[in-house]
Amino acid sequence: MGSARKLEGLMMANSANLNFSGGPGALPPPVLAEASEAILRAPGTNQSILGISHRSDYFKAILQESEALFRELLTIPPDYHVLQLQGGSSLQFSMVPMLLLRGKGKTAEYLKTGYWSAKSIPDARLEGPVRVLFDGEAGGYTRLPEEGELTYDTQAAYFHYVSNETVEGLQFHHLPGSPAVPRICDMSSDFLSRPLDIGDFSLVYAHAQKNLGPAGLTLVILKDSLLNNAPDHLPSMLNYRNHVEMGSIYNTPPVFSIYVTLLVARWLRNSIGGLEKMASLNEKKAEALYGFLDRHPDFFQIHGAKKDRSRMNVVFRSPSPELDQTFLEEAAAAGFYGLEGHRSLGGLRASLYNSVTEEDVNRLLEFMDGFQTRHRSGKGKS
Repeated sequence: MGSARKLEGLMMANSANLNFSGGPGALPPPVLAEASEAILRAPGTNQSILGISHRSDYFKAILQESEALFRELLTIPPDYHVLQLQGGSSLQFSMVPMLLLRGKGKTAEYLKTGYWSAKSIPDARLEGPVRVLFDGEAGGYTRLPEEGELTYDTQAAYFHYVSNETVEGLQFHHLPGSPAVPRICDMSSDFLSRPLDIGDFSLVYAHAQKNLGPAGLTLVILKDSLLNNAPDHLPSMLNYRNHVEMGSIYNTPPVFSIYVTLLVARWLRNSIGGLEKMASLNEKKAEALYGFLDRHPDFFQIHGAKKDRSRMNVVFRSPSPELDQTFLEEAAAAGFYGLEGHRSLGGLRASLYNSVTEEDVNRLLEFMDGFQTRHRSGKGKS
């Protein structure tokens, strides 16, 4: 009874403090409950998941089931590897060009569409020449390029872009790039939020702390053929081949993060019903929030162009920085967490990751409606 009551208290606390943070993002309450039980006793054992050996058969079964679920959810063909690594997506900024650009005598092509895609370019330039096909910095990263603006080199080493710019609230709703060169995508903040055809990509990577689980894990899906001409003498930890050969346990992996991600993948398949249904739910949440903001354009200003709006990260402002701060203070008092904009941009941001429910969004809309009513009329000002 004591354990059940503790879990009930955890669930109540989670529902009372709604997480709209850009990361670490919300986790489904059933996953939190299962994970908390596993901290005390992993299912089928008398041991905490925190003490399970990464060399044990128990953990190998977790890895195998997790990979099988990712393959099922995304229909990943057998000529792709699924790796569960450390280092965050930022490490992939180096690993990708080390594999595909170093010593190749070719140029890599990048899109610079926001804070994170801009961060990916300097590390690539350490390995070889980089051509930026689109640079949105001068315009404040408020829009994504149209296909007609981009001219691809069919002899490029690879093409790299970020599918969803977490900071600026921009998301690609079309597939950029040329099928003639390897397409590489950082999907950190919209991975598993909607279906995708993995065959369109040579390599996809995403860190966990948005839609997958807690921080500490990065998922990499890469086509086997990419490894055929891997450079010699890569640092061992930065060589995908080593991780492939050792089945994601080349070194001690983040066991707990991988376990929680397995629980999230089960939830996506068993409770949500797959990525088509998840995409439909995410679209409804985004439409509700953007619809509200569009009805109050004289009070709230959306950062990004309408055609490029992210369904994951809604970035906006109130009439002044001072009122933004008041918004955050009142939101925190009302039980909302993580609504501040990224430090590089300021303003406000509501992240609608998979585990944020329609009910959560409706509660936020009620708060926002009351806020704009109070402060539009001059009431409640400090």
